[in-house]
Amino acid sequence: MECSVEALGKDLNNMRKCYSSGITKEASWRDSQLKGLRKFIMEKEEEISKALKHDLGKHQVEAFRDEVGTLMKSINIAIKSLRKWMAGQEAKLPQIALLSSAEIVPEPLGVVLIISSWNFPFGLSLEPLIGAVAAGNAVVLKPSELSPSCSSLLGSVLPTYLDNNGIKVIQGGPMVGEQLLQQRWDKIFFTGSARVGRMVMSAAVENLTPVTLELGGKCPALVDSLSASLDKKVAVKRILVAKYGACAGQACIAIDYVLVEKSFSSELVELMKIWIKEMFGDNPKASNTIARIVNEKHFSRLKSLLTDPKVKESVVSGGSMDIDNLFIEPTILLDPPLDSEIMTEEIFGPLLPIITVEKIEDSIEFINSRPKALAIYAFTKNKTLQRRIVSETSSGSVVFNDAILQYIADTLPFGGVGECGFGKYHGKFSFDNFSNHKAVARRSFYSEFWFRFPPWTLNKLQLLEAAYNLDYLGIVLIILGLKKSKRKFD
Repeated sequence: MECSVEALGKDLNNMRKCYSSGITKEASWRDSQLKGLRKFIMEKEEEISKALKHDLGKHQVEAFRDEVGTLMKSINIAIKSLRKWMAGQEAKLPQIALLSSAEIVPEPLGVVLIISSWNFPFGLSLEPLIGAVAAGNAVVLKPSELSPSCSSLLGSVLPTYLDNNGIKVIQGGPMVGEQLLQQRWDKIFFTGSARVGRMVMSAAVENLTPVTLELGGKCPALVDSLSASLDKKVAVKRILVAKYGACAGQACIAIDYVLVEKSFSSELVELMKIWIKEMFGDNPKASNTIARIVNEKHFSRLKSLLTDPKVKESVVSGGSMDIDNLFIEPTILLDPPLDSEIMTEEIFGPLLPIITVEKIEDSIEFINSRPKALAIYAFTKNKTLQRRIVSETSSGSVVFNDAILQYIADTLPFGGVGECGFGKYHGKFSFDNFSNHKAVARRSFYSEFWFRFPPWTLNKLQLLEAAYNLDYLGIVLIILGLKKSKRKFD
């Protein structure tokens, strides 16, 4: 549905009333909404695939691999784990806290806003929605207008599977987004560019609204030339499917560039050429297995990156473009200028720079010289190098010998760090993201720490010191007068 300011205000008031009624907190409501989401995915899989094909040129298999399948997995886990997630967890207190107990109780945040991105139109919309609903919130979802068919399906069909008093889908462009940000929310979850992320944070400041930002950021890969021949081939396949198979590299977690030793660069390029042909054939455009660029604006941006005179001469494979079909051939570049836009800006397209270093260990220094990465993909069996990458670099995630694996694993938190964003989700991390983990403590009237009350004495100071240090023997000795303090006491 589209929205006006007046209609939006009315809808939000009704949603707050719905939330205040307590219905969204009930396990039965959460369960029914999750099952509604699952039913939507199951019954509308064909329409979802068609929408992804129309907006992004995604093949049906890729649509299932990256969005339909992962969402079904996440929903099933949430339904199965819901009661366990909702249950309070005992918080262990020290033994000195006699006749006391404590627990941590998750409670929903309230009425929350989710703004999603265009490159995974269903995954980036519904993955956080699963967590928000499971946590018991009322939710407004705004899908991206840049993937219009997907947005329309979410806006017109998804609501027929859900309780529209507690969950609404609002379509529209930047103006609608601005109207939404002007409202008061209990949480904003945003996926998109750093530029818009700054706008979201600025708007959130007005009401001190907590924010999760899932932004982009460069994702480097490095390939160890000392790997066995077979390992190198497997590494190249996994790099290429992450780059050219992840919606033509338009995913924020796709590989942005590859670091290799200079002596290995030519061999790596040749291996890549072989596997590009293996996966996409002699004519990738006719293969129907590589996605298109989302729109002409993004196509022009990618064309500008590639036709930069300093960059153009670094192209060693591919490079052809067809604006009528929004198609760019899988392209490999060798050592483009490090200050060029293709190395400083997010790529979001099938352009893969290869950067050479003298030795693979130099990759750590190179990565650290640039803004923090959303993910680092390191293809190496060298345990020492693996330990150094984990301890000496900072990134949202690190994956060894594969790529994008961390996005699929529900037991791993997904998110960025620094300029890549902050806040984690997926699996229970999504539930936690939209919950307040409330501390609840209980005490009996039958025990007392008398030394916490004035008037103050040196003996009480001793007892407090021993208590905070959990020195139980010391407490006994002080009470019996067998342990004296050397402190000065005024």
